[in-house]
Amino acid sequence: MRKILYVIKYIDSWVEPNFDRCFQLMECDDLTLLQQWILRAEGMMSFEIVPVIPSKETQQVVAPFLDAAGR
Repeated sequence: MRKILYVIKYIDSWVEPNFDRCFQLMECDDLTLLQQWILRAEGMMSFEIVPVIPSKETQQVVAPFLDAAGR
């Protein structure tokens, strides 16, 4: 498990005001490594994986469509 943690990067976390849940933002280039990490932690906590793309990358994808719509 220790080797897996080297390739999964902790970015930040948020806690609900009532302390019910903690949300952690993690970064990993290989989703299967993140899945292995979660399976090893099964029973200690629950997980929800939400893949995201940085806004800058999304903007690059969307920009040509916005430009075309403005013509």
